[in-house]
Amino acid sequence: MRTIALIFRREFAAYFATPLAAVFLAIFLALAAGMTFFVAGFFDRGQADMSGFFLWHPWLYLVLMPAIAMRLWAEERRGGTIELLMTLPVRPWQIVVGKWLAAWAFAALALILTMPLWITVNMLGNPDNGVIFASYIGSWLMAGSFLAISACISALTKSQVLAFIGSAAVGFIFTMAGFDLVLAGLRSWAPPVVLDVVRSMSFIGNFQRITDGVLEVPSLIFFISLICFALWLNVRAIEVKKAA
Repeated sequence: MRTIALIFRREFAAYFATPLAAVFLAIFLALAAGMTFFVAGFFDRGQADMSGFFLWHPWLYLVLMPAIAMRLWAEERRGGTIELLMTLPVRPWQIVVGKWLAAWAFAALALILTMPLWITVNMLGNPDNGVIFASYIGSWLMAGSFLAISACISALTKSQVLAFIGSAAVGFIFTMAGFDLVLAGLRSWAPPVVLDVVRSMSFIGNFQRITDGVLEVPSLIFFISLICFALWLNVRAIEVKKAA
């Protein structure tokens, strides 16, 4: 745990070594507020809740989470520092977990900075705070899933641009998995069990079930399992690199 903590501190501090952290946080807060108040019509709905705020999170994360994680390994490979990391007396999984936790903590900071909206909603009405809390948990887990996928893809390339594009593409597949547009293309040849599996892998579908106010076990298992699987693939990619 001490090794993971050291890597975590190093990576988390790296986000604030340049103004990019402040720029990212400002963009996230501006987009979240814009989507909530203008696109989702917060004031026009006449209802004090945060459904419009959480509605857009999968789409925001589709772009913003790869932007956070694209540098985790691509920058190490481009700068040649990954070879130095591999020579240290630490295990690859400790480095992978430490880097991912730093990115996840940064995403948590971005979410925490949106909590004045939660306070505002309570001042304007009587929202179901249990639903809001569950939605925040679900949003954070979904962010962790996006980040785990993005970190895994970042380990495969030296280019941050390619890491971003690849992460966004894979994230888009998971985001769109439950849409009728995708399922309609499968119904002509795929058996029902395949359709059910594809539908169950939808980020939006699982997140929406959580935003309904219930931390459903299947949705929680989905996000946690996806995080674990992506991190395992990340470890395998680093071990292959180390062996080479």
